[in-house]
Amino acid sequence: MIEPDRWAAARAEGRSTNSTRGVDLAEEGFIHLSRADQVAGVLGRFYADVTDLLVLHVDETLLDDPVVDEEVGTAPDGTPIVFPHLYGPLPVSAVVAVDEAVDWC
Repeated sequence: MIEPDRWAAARAEGRSTNSTRGVDLAEEGFIHLSRADQVAGVLGRFYADVTDLLVLHVDETLLDDPVVDEEVGTAPDGTPIVFPHLYGPLPVSAVVAVDEAVDWC
């Protein structure tokens, strides 16, 4: 997820270093990503108060840096919660579609 102004800046630069809300790649060490089935949950949990947000569709084969699936916690049923993390900037050329987040809620 990314704010439209940050996406516009990324497009101008050719890459995004937005890790998560208000946090940059240099601070976090990776960029938070979500699989399609995780988007609605992330929006509800972390961005419920944001009205103008974009969902970027990334083609992992177009990335220069690795995406690593990492355990970030445990679900109530004991299964691991795993999210993908990109260990490098997100090239704009790897973004194959952009949706308004409201379409995912």
